[in-house]
Amino acid sequence: MAKQPESDSFMDMFGKFGRDLKVPNVDVEAILAHHRKNIEALEKSARAGAAGASSLLSRQREMLQDTLREVTEMAQSYRAPGNPQELMAKQTEFARKSFEAALKNAGEVAELVKKSGTESVDILRTRIKEAMEEIRAGYDRK
Repeated sequence: MAKQPESDSFMDMFGKFGRDLKVPNVDVEAILAHHRKNIEALEKSARAGAAGASSLLSRQREMLQDTLREVTEMAQSYRAPGNPQELMAKQTEFARKSFEAALKNAGEVAELVKKSGTESVDILRTRIKEAMEEIRAGYDRK
């Protein structure tokens, strides 16, 4: 029978590989710690992005509900008897309100997307700076 592969994580396999090589002056644990921090930062960035997407979807649903409510109210007001001038004025007012709401909603959605993306990028940018400092500190010790 073929030997079953061990179910070690990637980090465990890398650590074992480094220790088995027995290369002098290589701090395998420091390398692993460095990569763990990188993976943690990627995970945190992904969570921030997912939270932003969830907020965006929730807000878009609210906007759609508001729009549907306004359309329903407008449709009901059309049923009321009135002269053509009043009907035209109502249609114009509805078009104006719809346009203003669309602009406001588009701006709000853009801001939510920007905030979500900025938060994710900031997490990664911070980790890159930390990684560079760790690398510099490693060279300074030598």
